[in-house]
Amino acid sequence: MIKKIIYIALISFVTVLSQSKSYVWIPDNGDGTYKNPIIHADYSDPDVIRVGDDYYMTSSSFSHFPGLPILHSKDLVNWEIIGHAVINYPIKEFDKPQHGNGIWAPCLRYHNNEFYIYYGDPDYGIFMTKSKSPEGPWEPLKLIRKAKGWIDPSPLWDDDGNAYLVHAWARSRSGIKHRLTLHKMSPDGESLLDEGVLIYCDSVKHPTLEGPKFYKRNGYYYIFAPAGGVRNGWQVALRSKNIYGPYEDKVVLEQGSTNINGPHQGGWVETPEGESWFVHFQDKDAYGRIVHLQPMRWEDDWPVMGIDYDGNGIGEPVLNYKKPKVAVNSEIKTPQTNDEFDSDYPGLQWQWQANFDTSWTSRKVRNGWLRFYSQTVSDSIRNLWNAPQLLMQKFPASELKATAKLEFNPGADSDFAGLIVFGLDYSYIGIQKTNGGYSIYQAINKNADKEGEEIIVDAENLPVNLVYLRVNVSEGGYCSFGYSTDRINFKNLGKRFKAREGKWVGAKVGIFSLNWKENENNGYTDFDWFRFEP
Repeated sequence: MIKKIIYIALISFVTVLSQSKSYVWIPDNGDGTYKNPIIHADYSDPDVIRVGDDYYMTSSSFSHFPGLPILHSKDLVNWEIIGHAVINYPIKEFDKPQHGNGIWAPCLRYHNNEFYIYYGDPDYGIFMTKSKSPEGPWEPLKLIRKAKGWIDPSPLWDDDGNAYLVHAWARSRSGIKHRLTLHKMSPDGESLLDEGVLIYCDSVKHPTLEGPKFYKRNGYYYIFAPAGGVRNGWQVALRSKNIYGPYEDKVVLEQGSTNINGPHQGGWVETPEGESWFVHFQDKDAYGRIVHLQPMRWEDDWPVMGIDYDGNGIGEPVLNYKKPKVAVNSEIKTPQTNDEFDSDYPGLQWQWQANFDTSWTSRKVRNGWLRFYSQTVSDSIRNLWNAPQLLMQKFPASELKATAKLEFNPGADSDFAGLIVFGLDYSYIGIQKTNGGYSIYQAINKNADKEGEEIIVDAENLPVNLVYLRVNVSEGGYCSFGYSTDRINFKNLGKRFKAREGKWVGAKVGIFSLNWKENENNGYTDFDWFRFEP
């Protein structure tokens, strides 16, 4: 019952922005065209469906929670977050960060008036959850097959009432990276009925074949799957008249002459007007796996994605294109970013590094502020890599300026709070108590994932405990930190830091209130707001 209350509170929250504009990437050109990416943020392995006139998307969330974000759009270009399918993971190990593990490559489907999500956890097996509403609540995760190395599942309910599920393999757990296996599935989608049949394997033509998405059209069974790896791979379409094959293969999308590398895993969706579109991601280093939209058409029962600029029969990604035809004009929207902390819980854009406890924060003790209680960092070295209590969100643009207003109320000298850019390397601007008052400083940790230790590169005395912290991120992920006591005059602090991606995710930006010592965590920090500003 408690989990249900928490869930309802989270999904019912709609981030109330200030009247100021949120300065993020906007893909809608406002003239009937759009530019890629449609989301300049880390939504890895996106999958998309249409139900009526509405489009829904989910993506990988690994060990960050709440997980399995659900996004909504009316036109495939303008998206906003409407909820999450997983609040916390039902596995005790995820009470601590499990970087790169957990929820991989989900598949979103709509069947018998219900929404289904399937995903593979490479260490535990294939999971499923479903809901009557995309906003939730979603049913508790169900492990439909315990397995090691099974990833990227995609179900298909056939016209004759039979159901199937195809999946790929994680080489890191199984030693296999180029095979697709097909299983018979119970019609209710809650169990697999056999041990599976190998339906495709070609390590020469399509190494690292993964991320299959299962479809049926005009009597053909199709599997869309990326091959060749995330950074430099291509999209493959497989087709067969028999669900068990043999499958023909064709490369249908490649980087070609464009600067859109990959182009990697995604899903096909069709509009009510019969247009076909393909949503996929591009790996962009510190910015993570950003989302693109490609026009798609059918020719000789093969999908043709993007535009074939060089005439070799393989499509390439577009940068600008006309928007999909939709029934109604949609307003410009972007996934939420700013947060005034006016709700009982942080907005839907935020995630923790692991399973979270709602006792970590509270808005009820100070209206309009988020009270963040100082949590102990359980680490033998000065390193936040394994701290679950970092509240962070994705980079929403290639260039950005994030500012947080906070009031620091330490309970011990070991308390500290700040604004962080986090990945395999991280840096933050922090405030801590000193004998004479307060100190503000920049810390950098290189190779945090390999037990790197923080180094304080600059520090100054601070006369007050209410401060505005800021990070400017320029193209390429270069970060400069600064602070102000009046929000008018900002002073730079420290040195430039280059953001670095995390484990299978992009760098994140966010806030924290922590303590380096056990049993000294009775302090707190109040955050008034967090904004992306001009």
